[in-house]
Amino acid sequence: MLRGSRGLPPRPGPRTVEWLAARRAGGDALVLHGYDEAATKKRRGEFATLLAHEANLRVTAADRVLEHLGLRTRLFAAPGWVVSPGVVKALPGNGFRLLADYHGITDLVRKTTVRARILGIGESFLTEPWWCRMVVLSAERIARRGGVVRVAVSARQLSKSGPRQAMLDAIDLSMMHGCTPTVYQWRPNRAVLDAA
Repeated sequence: MLRGSRGLPPRPGPRTVEWLAARRAGGDALVLHGYDEAATKKRRGEFATLLAHEANLRVTAADRVLEHLGLRTRLFAAPGWVVSPGVVKALPGNGFRLLADYHGITDLVRKTTVRARILGIGESFLTEPWWCRMVVLSAERIARRGGVVRVAVSARQLSKSGPRQAMLDAIDLSMMHGCTPTVYQWRPNRAVLDAA
């Protein structure tokens, strides 16, 4: 997440912007993941309880910052993976096409949702050994049943051997059961493209 100081919009250095642009060009997804989480972090996720008007203001501000940096995205995932109905209402009006939340991935254009809860370690998730085992076992069970496995880990947890190994195990087991790694993406309807 890009963070600002003293209430000003974030100003990442040119190397950070170049790195993000290169990651996107290489096929990685760039997902808007909040704007000013520090203001609400102690109480709840930044987008967990916003009404539509306030959500619209935050999403618009974040979108403009990314547009100014040449990193605009149409994909959104709130900090803590929790969004209010007001946020869901505000996103399409700001051009967002995909919402990834705790319970699934929603196509905001087609109004369809793929139910697939997020399995995470760190940030809004636990980090204890029993939780890490649960993440691995849940990923394996979901993959074995042909479901969509979504995993998330905070960067801080990747420096610890237990959580890091749990993520690697969850990914390996999922792939062993036929899952294919991918990134968040929105694809326009083929019929619409053919008609254009």
